[in-house]
Amino acid sequence: MAYKITDSCTACGTCASECPVGAISEGAIYVIDPDTCIDCGSCADTCPVEAIVAD
Repeated sequence: MAYKITDSCTACGTCASECPVGAISEGAIYVIDPDTCIDCGSCADTCPVEAIVAD
């Protein structure tokens, strides 16, 4: 089960720097590659607006 970033994302970049496998890419809102995500939850724990949820 991977995580996904919802439309609540403010593109602050906090999650990308926390991802140990580089699964998060930059954009208008950030995106998590489900094939790369290891389901560690670091991104969700770090997100200041709680925009990252388990998919």
